[in-house]
Amino acid sequence: MNTKEIIDRIATDHFAEKEDILAVIQDNSNDEYLFESADRVRREIYGTDVFIRGLIEISNYCKNNCLYCGIRRDNREISRYRLTEPDILLCCDTGYELGFRTFVIQGGEDIYFSDDVLCSIIKKIKEKYPDCAVTISMGERSEESYKKLFSAGADRYLLRHETSSKEHYEKLHPEEMSFENRMKCLKTLKQIGYQTGAGFMVGSPYQTKENLVSDLLFLKELEPEMAGIGPFIAHKDTPFRDCKNGSLRDTLVMVALTRLLLPHALIPSTTALGTIDPKGRELGLKAGANVVMPNLSPVKFRKLYALYDNKICMGDEAAECRKCLERRVESAGYKIVTDRGDWRA
Repeated sequence: MNTKEIIDRIATDHFAEKEDILAVIQDNSNDEYLFESADRVRREIYGTDVFIRGLIEISNYCKNNCLYCGIRRDNREISRYRLTEPDILLCCDTGYELGFRTFVIQGGEDIYFSDDVLCSIIKKIKEKYPDCAVTISMGERSEESYKKLFSAGADRYLLRHETSSKEHYEKLHPEEMSFENRMKCLKTLKQIGYQTGAGFMVGSPYQTKENLVSDLLFLKELEPEMAGIGPFIAHKDTPFRDCKNGSLRDTLVMVALTRLLLPHALIPSTTALGTIDPKGRELGLKAGANVVMPNLSPVKFRKLYALYDNKICMGDEAAECRKCLERRVESAGYKIVTDRGDWRA
């Protein structure tokens, strides 16, 4: 069976064996056919709609020491900050006026943001904007914590698994972090009832093609409502400072295969894609992505939330970001919609 036939079968069955995925990854002669197939599948469910999420980066303090991350605990070169509750609510006010109907509260694993603090923020957002969804991305927490945030009104939770290989995970994270706990957290989020997001970096240090195959099969098994896939980009103040960045091609292939395996998923075309290529986000949309996440954080703090180097859109005001993205999305043949953008069964 040639690669085009394999792509057709995955697009029809939304299932693949290891050898099928590996064949598609290794054969770059049919990439355009793969991207067109992924785009066709997303259009069958979501049409040309692209959902915007207002990203609010609330803290760059983190208790963890992940080897790839610019806000890791041991980075002494970074100025730390955290937003107050009024800061966060002001970001939501701005975002709502610009048409955002999902707010993504993201930060490092900052112990200041206890359950009580986060629950207060979530409740106030939901009280003021009941037609909006609230997504939390604050790392690994206890089952009790996840339940409290859900009860307070959180609709979605993003927690990238980063890699489905225990051996690979341990090469990217310090000893005190547990692969088993990361997997447990994802399953717990699904059981509680969150629209759950997993995902991984493409081209991270020590990653093999077999790791990428396993990551896609893990996503298929987990069936998350959201799947965040972006290239690894090195940060100068981490142990991986000299490592090669992930490639545009490999990332787009992973996005497209994710769309074929999870046809209903909400898949962002990430800022990291736009960082490694000026047209990266547009190409991500054409490869099956259907979400963009412009930044609502105060401009003065954006450069401090640097998970990787050379991140784009650091100096744009929220309104500028919104207009710029709208133009880019339309140039790629899609349209931004003012909608919560929930997962569609």
